[in-house]
Amino acid sequence: MFDHIECFYQPTSVRAALLLLRKVGRRGRIVAGATDIVTQADRSTRFLIDITRLGLDYVRKNNREYSIGAATTMSALERAPMICALAGGILAKAAATCGSIQNRNMATVGGNVANASPSADTAAVLLVLDAIVVVASSSRKRKVPLSEFYKGAHKTVLSGELIEEIVIPAVPGGTRTGWSFQKLGRTETDISLVNVAGGVQLDARGRIKWVRMALGAVGPTPLRALKTEELLSGKPLNEDLLTQAGIAVMQEVHPISDARASAEYRCEMSAVLVRRALRECADQAGLKL
Repeated sequence: MFDHIECFYQPTSVRAALLLLRKVGRRGRIVAGATDIVTQADRSTRFLIDITRLGLDYVRKNNREYSIGAATTMSALERAPMICALAGGILAKAAATCGSIQNRNMATVGGNVANASPSADTAAVLLVLDAIVVVASSSRKRKVPLSEFYKGAHKTVLSGELIEEIVIPAVPGGTRTGWSFQKLGRTETDISLVNVAGGVQLDARGRIKWVRMALGAVGPTPLRALKTEELLSGKPLNEDLLTQAGIAVMQEVHPISDARASAEYRCEMSAVLVRRALRECADQAGLKL
């Protein structure tokens, strides 16, 4: 599968990696676990630049902000105590669904983001957490909100750059708060047919103070369901509102039909998973529906 690769580089600094990337241009590819590239039939890649020796495998917390190195594996992410405690553990839960144990020991969060697959399991969660992607080129660093990072299926804003880390700003907390990650796949570890991440806080009367909802595998990029969030905000969380949320999200998604599922099925299951996510959030917030 790598018979077309001319050279495999293992730089030991970000600067060296970026100089190599600039040298090889469009024929080069940044890799860490390489779990995505082995499944792709792109034979235009001639050079692989491995970033696993750049010191980018870490999870750190500074005050209320979290930083996750791009080379952090899914298995490390699902086990990290700080990530397990963050927002009800939804990022750890998403990481734990990214393929088999062997795959999670290799696959990285940076790769999951950079590959820009619409069905990426961590993307919806990172969207609801307002994640920021820190990218570096040979001349500068910049911070890109994840909501602006994707430009289409397997297309991003990266241009001669590599991802250094993912930053998660202070997450809203307080009492009566709940978070949920829901995934539908043909098997437990298969690629998502639909995935949903959500967060809710209720007031003392059971009304929604704030809500965040994002979905994957239902459009060319993972998406934040902003219209559904607007519909939910300020209203009592009850069965009627769950029904309304399902209807609203079906109008926001734009899935395709492929070998795994039809567009119609994905659309219907988007509503189902959003309702499940809201139920789980309500349960964590102390409201039984």
